[in-house]
Amino acid sequence: MAYMGRMNAPLYNKDILRLAASIPHHQRLANAQASVEKRSPTCGSRVTADVRMADGRIAEMGLDVKACALGQASAALMAAQAIGMSAAEMEQARDRLTAYLAGTSEDLDFWPGLAVLAPARGYPARHASIRLGFEAIAEAARMADA
Repeated sequence: MAYMGRMNAPLYNKDILRLAASIPHHQRLANAQASVEKRSPTCGSRVTADVRMADGRIAEMGLDVKACALGQASAALMAAQAIGMSAAEMEQARDRLTAYLAGTSEDLDFWPGLAVLAPARGYPARHASIRLGFEAIAEAARMADA
């Protein structure tokens, strides 16, 4: 198990832990059109995303998430809404999350539930793990749609 440091209440609250324990689509797809693995060099968190597209939208997805609670919670929030999204919509969500975490945007309203991750903004070492699910699914969707 990866070292997570001390359990900081604002970062690892009950909502984060609940999300981390309930990731939708948490199994790999046997018939994926594209698969992408993203890894955080900072903490070793890893997310693998498999997708099947239909009519330019994510029809099926599968995830293998080996990440800290924040990375798992972010992947759970992403997976709960990604079915039916286009590659461009997933890329936009990835970019908006990145901008929020970097402090160049204050907007978290673009994706349901992300406000629960707001306390992690002040912990840059956690940002890569939080972005992994969004990065992996956006890239997989773009590859499958090509």
